[in-house]
Amino acid sequence: MDLNLGDGRMREVVILEKVYGDRSGFHKLNRKLKALIGELDVEWKLSAVEKNWVKVSLKGEDEEVAGNLVRDEFGEVPYSLRALKEGMTYGGRLIDLGKVGYGVYADVGVFKPRPKDALIPLHYLKECFGDMPVREMIGKFGWVDNLPVELTISSVQFGAREIEARFSDAQLKRIMSWISDGYDKLFIAGTVSENVERALVETGHGRDVRRMEELGLMETLLVLKKGTQAPGIIREIGPLIRGAVIGAVKF
Repeated sequence: MDLNLGDGRMREVVILEKVYGDRSGFHKLNRKLKALIGELDVEWKLSAVEKNWVKVSLKGEDEEVAGNLVRDEFGEVPYSLRALKEGMTYGGRLIDLGKVGYGVYADVGVFKPRPKDALIPLHYLKECFGDMPVREMIGKFGWVDNLPVELTISSVQFGAREIEARFSDAQLKRIMSWISDGYDKLFIAGTVSENVERALVETGHGRDVRRMEELGLMETLLVLKKGTQAPGIIREIGPLIRGAVIGAVKF
C-alpha cells in the first residue's frame, strides 16, 4: 500500500507480525530489517497500527524493492474485507480468548470498512477436538491471545460483514501434535525469544527444555523434556518476563 504523507511518496506494508507486551519486538524487527534491506538505498520506520499490527514505512530509491522483500519475508495483512477469498489461507492471531462460548476469534488483519475478526465456530472446534466447552479447550490446549495460527476462510458475508474460518490442514496437524505427543509445553506471548532464553538461563531451566521454537516475533513455544512439569517452569521464569502471557499444555 502506498500513501502520500505530504513529504513525498512513502511505501507502507502492514506485516503479519504484532508488537505488544514488553514491546521488545520493535528492536528485534529493526535488526531483522537491517539484515534484510540494510544494504539498499532506503530508510524505514516502524510503528504499531490497529490492534498492534506492525507497519513498516519505507522511503528511498529502493523502496519498491525493499517493500517486496519485506512482504516476502514477513507476509502482509489483507487490509480489506473484500480482499479475503473463501477457500484461501491467511495468517492470523487468536484474540479475545474465552470471551464468548460459541467459538474462538482470530484477528486476520482486516481493517476496512471496519476492523473485523474471523470466527472459528464451536461446532467446527468440537468436530476437531471433541465435545467440550470452548473455554475448556483454551485451557487444555494452552492457547493464549496473539498465538499465531494459519486459517482457511470458510465464508465471508459482505453484507453482514462476518468472517468464518477454520484451521488450515497444516495448522490443525500442528495443533494435534502439540496436544498428543506427551511433552509438556509452554506458549509464551508478549516478549521476544531472546528474553525467554535469558530467563531460562538465569533460573537454570535451560536444561529442562527439549526444543524452543519461534512462532512469531513475540511468540515462543517451549517443548519441555520428559519429567519436566510446565507449572514449575512458569513459576520460575514468569517474574523475569513480566510483559508476557503464558499458556501451558500439561500431560
